[in-house]
Amino acid sequence: MAVIEGQERRIVGGVDTHKDLHVAAVVDEQDRVLGTRSFATTRQGYRQMLAWMRSFGELRRIGIESTGSYGAGLLPFMQQAKVPVLEVTTPDNQDRRRRGKNDDLDAQNAAHAAFAGQRTVTPRSRDGMIESLRILMACRKTAVSARRVALQMIQNTIVCAPDGLRDQLRSLTRMQLVRTVASWRPDLTAYRDLDSAYRIGLKSLARRYLELHDEIADLDAMVAAIVDELAPNLVARNSIEHVGAAQLLLTAGDNPERLRSESSFASLCGVSPVPASSGKTVRHRSTAAEIAPPTARSTSSPSDAYGPTRKPKTMSLAGSPRDIPNSTPYAL
Repeated sequence: MAVIEGQERRIVGGVDTHKDLHVAAVVDEQDRVLGTRSFATTRQGYRQMLAWMRSFGELRRIGIESTGSYGAGLLPFMQQAKVPVLEVTTPDNQDRRRRGKNDDLDAQNAAHAAFAGQRTVTPRSRDGMIESLRILMACRKTAVSARRVALQMIQNTIVCAPDGLRDQLRSLTRMQLVRTVASWRPDLTAYRDLDSAYRIGLKSLARRYLELHDEIADLDAMVAAIVDELAPNLVARNSIEHVGAAQLLLTAGDNPERLRSESSFASLCGVSPVPASSGKTVRHRSTAAEIAPPTARSTSSPSDAYGPTRKPKTMSLAGSPRDIPNSTPYAL
């Protein structure tokens, strides 16, 4: 091991997490990069990573990206090894524009962030009942979405159905409609006939809706049991149901002690005002845009999530000064 002035070198690690390979980097007590290396995302790879980092000196802490996804396996391993772990959040955009981006640089940036204590938070522990609640709530969310799509398809299909079929279903309520259509016994061999094809399709959608309805009811019972055990005083208050209470528990996590004050919890929920003043303009903005930015896969813009924005003004180079707001005529 490296020794400086008779003492063991103190180092800080950083990890850029991926599905099959994790890229690790190590910096010394002066924030200088000592090395970068890739390891498999297995327990053997985690052990090799830890041994490699400790070969440079005393590992004080480690910064890991995406501890809730690709880094979910590495986080408990490092915690069991008694290594302090920090979750590295958003990358340094200025440094990324200047130096570029690759896995080695991302790992080094994670190590630099853990060394400086910037862009880091205490990661959520994922080994308790809150993690079980998160899995159940995620399944419930997708089931509710699929049930809504099934109901919309039933209604849209009825709109285009033949008049005789549509008249039978016109005055039924939602559950009456679903249960009536699900009880049909259409001739499955007559699928070439238009009326029979509509009946077969509607019956399939109605059965799907009822199956999802029962699945959601089972998940609600499990969620309610966990919430009643973890926070009975919360659901005992007025206007707080089990699903809303479950979301509050998920936000706090299994280790709520990482939230040091009420204001930190408000910031985590996206309702903490952040100063955004300049000159004579004094205003505040919400933190929601920072804690939940749109992902690359999102098809909506930030304005879709936070309400309509003012249409940007454009000016034409060929137009007159009147076409340009706040402009004055000038001579070339």
